[in-house]
Amino acid sequence: MTSEAPLLRRSTADAVTTLELDSPHNRNALSTRLMAELTRALADAAADPDVRAIVLGHTGRVFCAGADLSEATGDDPTVGPRGLVALQRAIVDCPKPVIARLDGHVRAGGLGLVGACDLAVAGPDCTFAFTEARLGLAPAVISLPLRPKLEPRAAARYYLTGETFDSAEAARIGLVTEAADDTGAALKTILDALRLCSPQGLAESKQLANAAVRESFDRHTEELVAQSARLFGSEEAQEGMRAFLAKRPARWVR
Repeated sequence: MTSEAPLLRRSTADAVTTLELDSPHNRNALSTRLMAELTRALADAAADPDVRAIVLGHTGRVFCAGADLSEATGDDPTVGPRGLVALQRAIVDCPKPVIARLDGHVRAGGLGLVGACDLAVAGPDCTFAFTEARLGLAPAVISLPLRPKLEPRAAARYYLTGETFDSAEAARIGLVTEAADDTGAALKTILDALRLCSPQGLAESKQLANAAVRESFDRHTEELVAQSARLFGSEEAQEGMRAFLAKRPARWVR
């Protein structure tokens, strides 16, 4: 009897652990299994004294499509939101810097992963969109790491419209650190600098940099989990998700 293939690729070299989302059947959507594998891998890398930094990347043309909508129903509607909160918090609380390397599209919940990372480099093939409002939802728990970082007027525009934007705009509004023509070269510059830093210096500096993000989690987690659960269980969101999965317009589209 063979076990299921992992949904995450892991490798470690030159004091850097690279974790790549590798769930092509659902465009790296945040299934329960993928989130569990990523959380365990982050903990393993955090505990390794030889690892100085963690790179979060992906296979294929999509970094992450957001929540796995096929798992969006269940007896307890808070399970999914709490799982995503825990994963985001694991990135924020990891004592090692976590850098997102983006060479594909990022949607909805995937933006929460990017927001939780300390740094993010995005290539020319990336597009971004907060698609929740088009499904009868809202970017609730992903706002925990994002609201402290995003330019407020831009957050309002993209939360409300669901419009797609590019890497340059993502950098302008604070979603990513750098829009790069070559993410490999941009990442090398960052990692070379991190290798010059002490583990203690990195851990303590990361805590300072993430003070507002950690406060956001401490103050707003419960209300945003409740909001997410309420919306996912609503009739309007059920229609939105059915329409999305069927690739048809939702009934409210005009």
